[in-house]
Amino acid sequence: MLVANFAWGFLSPLSKAVLLNSDVSPLALTTFRITGGAITFWIASLFVKRESVERRDMLMLALASIFAIVFNQVSFIKGVSLTSPIDASIITTTLPIITMIVSAFYLKEAITWKKIVGITFGASGALLLIVSGHHSGSRSSSVWGDLLCLLAQFSFTIYLVWFKGLIGKYSPVTLMKWMFTFASLFCLPLSFNQLTTINYSLLPTPVYFDIAFIVLAGTFLGYLLIPIGQRNLRPTEVSMYNYLQPVVASVLSLIWGMDTFGVMKGIAVALVFSGVYIVTQNISFQFSFPSFKKIKEGYRI
Repeated sequence: MLVANFAWGFLSPLSKAVLLNSDVSPLALTTFRITGGAITFWIASLFVKRESVERRDMLMLALASIFAIVFNQVSFIKGVSLTSPIDASIITTTLPIITMIVSAFYLKEAITWKKIVGITFGASGALLLIVSGHHSGSRSSSVWGDLLCLLAQFSFTIYLVWFKGLIGKYSPVTLMKWMFTFASLFCLPLSFNQLTTINYSLLPTPVYFDIAFIVLAGTFLGYLLIPIGQRNLRPTEVSMYNYLQPVVASVLSLIWGMDTFGVMKGIAVALVFSGVYIVTQNISFQFSFPSFKKIKEGYRI
């Protein structure tokens, strides 16, 4: 999880660099990433033991690819095109909080007062980031871009929580080979026109290197390691490693002159990180909210 999220930390600034320095559109870049992932995982499958996937699981893998890859990557890269790399990477740290909320409803994990405080801190930080970017008039920040990056985190949360059982049945290579294949089938028809209008001969050489890194490290390596972490860690613990991404992205963005780091962003980072820390720490006292079933039965606190 540490290596995967370190590689993902490069995605925001590198994606922004590709979009700023070429005529590659966000959807086209997403398609490069998804189809590149499918090709690399099919090549990797030639060097590992072949696994047969049950027919009923194929449908589940197709559904998982929509949340983990299509919605997640399209929303994120489109969001990055509208907002700053630092904003996008900070918003990725809300994943543990969103995961905790979804897990509470789907996996029936208890919601404690400690987690409520963590949610409040994290949500306040994300909201401050979005609102401050809007009112500051910064050309690098955008409310819609920030919200799209937030939608990407929610989409990936659904994958982490709802498909945990499916993830344990197959090897990471088998899982990702089929998920990226299905994702490619979804994306290619939508982006075909944009892919054919790119003048590939005029693309700067650094853009090709950036796309190669996005595909090989940010996609193949990251998605290869994620299922391993999912098998050994709880969904909330898996998502906790996301707070490495803004550290990497912020350093690169500042070095490359893509963004600035002001007081408001500093406060937002402190709130989000504090919320993540509170949510992912264990303490002795807990308070669990009653289930909807108990409420119906007249359960009272």
